[in-house]
Amino acid sequence: MFIGIDHGTTAMRFAGELDEFKLPREEAREFVISDLARICPIDEIEGIAVCYSMGDNFSRITDIRKLKNRGLVSREGAGKHIGGGTKVFDEVAASGIPAVAIPGIHRSSPTDPRFKVYSHQSSPEKIGIAYEACHDLGPDVVVADVSSNTVSLLVSLGELIGAFDACVFAPGLVHGALDVDAIRRIDAGGLTANEAFQNAGVNFTLPEPDRIPAVAMFAAMECAALLMLNPRASVALVGSLAPIIAPEVRRFLGRDVAVYDEWCASRGLVRIARDVFSGSKKILGLDVDL
Repeated sequence: MFIGIDHGTTAMRFAGELDEFKLPREEAREFVISDLARICPIDEIEGIAVCYSMGDNFSRITDIRKLKNRGLVSREGAGKHIGGGTKVFDEVAASGIPAVAIPGIHRSSPTDPRFKVYSHQSSPEKIGIAYEACHDLGPDVVVADVSSNTVSLLVSLGELIGAFDACVFAPGLVHGALDVDAIRRIDAGGLTANEAFQNAGVNFTLPEPDRIPAVAMFAAMECAALLMLNPRASVALVGSLAPIIAPEVRRFLGRDVAVYDEWCASRGLVRIARDVFSGSKKILGLDVDL
């Protein structure tokens, strides 16, 4: 049995090949490795693929015990620091169960160098999302994860080409790019950049009737931008807003759009764990370091 662990914005999701469960990130601070018995007996776990935060200090799918600082450049930066993901990571690392950590996509990743104008392109769980979508839709996919924030990736011929992170382009409900007003407020000392990021989503910037239409429009724009690099790619939407915005995104793009639920990342991570521990040397163009 293989396990995938998704470090999401609001919850940790744990999937196996037959069952799954999730914990709010606050509750995940109490996680112990025996909790995985909710999926299968602990002694039947053959391998785990786990995500942690931004994953910006390594670029290969790596044995979790080889990483320094849990694979992070720093815990400082965009996002909310709660402690649940840290507890899960440390429990897995100390368990003795074979486990790999999934990297984020950043300047050291083997993506199109033009995307490296930005230091960070996506967090690690998006690799799981892309892998699951490619399993269903083929080797050419644009996938947008749309919920608290919006992150979109492009896979061509089975390899990651690049991505737009949440602080760069399309807003989500909570997070978004920093505009001129936010920059002015930061410079004036009214709030930190991280606080501005966590209040730049449509829930804070638009009246309620305009929020979902705006998210749909910008998500479609991200997908269209990535389709420019691979017009033959299929399009997939993931996340809590995916089924809500899908009709509008289909209309904007003039093509069908696949819709996945909140378990897409953890299920994709199960596939990654199975393939890595079965001998795969590359996943979506990322090297494997066991």
